[in-house]
Amino acid sequence: MRNIKLTIEYDGTRYNGWQSQPGGLTIQDMLEAAIYKLTNEKAKVTGAGRTDAGVHAYGQVANFYTASSIPAGKFSFALNTMLPGDIVVTKSEEVSLDFHARFSAKGKKYEYLIYNSIHPPALLKDRAWHVFYNLDVEAMNEAALHLAGTHDFAGFAARDPSRPGLNTIRTIREVSVERISNIIRISISGDGFLYNMARIITGTLVDIGRGKMEAGRIKSIIDKRDRKLAGMTAPPQGLYLVEVYY
Repeated sequence: MRNIKLTIEYDGTRYNGWQSQPGGLTIQDMLEAAIYKLTNEKAKVTGAGRTDAGVHAYGQVANFYTASSIPAGKFSFALNTMLPGDIVVTKSEEVSLDFHARFSAKGKKYEYLIYNSIHPPALLKDRAWHVFYNLDVEAMNEAALHLAGTHDFAGFAARDPSRPGLNTIRTIREVSVERISNIIRISISGDGFLYNMARIITGTLVDIGRGKMEAGRIKSIIDKRDRKLAGMTAPPQGLYLVEVYY
């Protein structure tokens, strides 16, 4: 038996997220179907992150076990001939049998794209959040400084019924906000993320950028662990899983 690690890029627009679900068109479903066609094995593909419906990835990581003799580096080419064009395996390699895409991960990096203009984007309508309020990037960066470090991020998490009693302490290594013309890019890297954490952080930074909240509100949300104090959950189409660290 061999353990194959995949690095995957995908446009999540038409999918119901990563994780397989009854009657749902998911990234995991498409990969497992392609592996079955290639190897005649019903392999289970384990992903590093369970991205939601509409969320994209540049660097999702997954692994599966196989008895196939196909050279590890050839899996990417073979699977890409069987996958739809909005899912691409960019790298395949053999790893140790104890490697687990999710539990072996040391951290992740996400990016969120905002299209900040009075007019909506045509080409980015499914790949960025259109915010027509003029956003103050300097204020957003000032607020983001309060996120860095090890904190209890319960105030920036949606309730996850599947994981009661979950430890909500996480370490954010870096947060940055930059503007290039009408595009605002929020980059967040850390040792792990709670359910909807990156999107709630984004929604809160947008409220600060439009002057609806003060930059110091971030510290209050962390200290009080109160989701109601934070901003809205930003829509999924602007979020990208960029990299998984091992």
